Amino acid sequence: MPNKALFLDRDGVINVDKHHVYKIEDCEFIDGIFDLCRKAKSEGYLIIVVTNQAGIAKGKYTEEDYFKFRDYVHKEFENQGCPIDAEYFCPYHTEAIIEKYRKDSFDRKPNPGLILKAQKDFDIDLSQSILIGDKESDIEAGKRAGVGYIRLVNRDRKIVNINIKQKGKLL
Repeated sequence: MPNKALFLDRDGVINVDKHHVYKIEDCEFIDGIFDLCRKAKSEGYLIIVVTNQAGIAKGKYTEEDYFKFRDYVHKEFENQGCPIDAEYFCPYHTEAIIEKYRKDSFDRKPNPGLILKAQKDFDIDLSQSILIGDKESDIEAGKRAGVGYIRLVNRDRKIVNINIKQKGKLL
């Protein structure tokens, strides 16, 4: 039987987006994110992070910096009783200053590549899954992948409905 997933963008959904966050001391978690993820886990959802990381391509921080921050965030979620099952990231950008990251990637949202990789890796029924993002590119990636329930976090850090196709109950 296929799994269902709660797909989360990182900056702006999990942590406050302070523009290219990569330092642990700059991490400020969004109010309610742990409660939401504990509820998702109790309802049988996998928690999967899908995140663009253009700061790597722009030379703002390294992949090593990204992994260090990722590991910290994952440990906090584990400590809160809602471990993250997987995280997929895209370091590529068409305007990268670091040559090896300069490309148009199918993984970069609004493309659905990261979501589709997770679907394959975890046998996910996307029509029964949820995506929460804070940018239109997140929402578009969810639509292109066929995610059944899509929500947008607005600038006030509140979740609002965007073009929802409900195929089950929301958390």
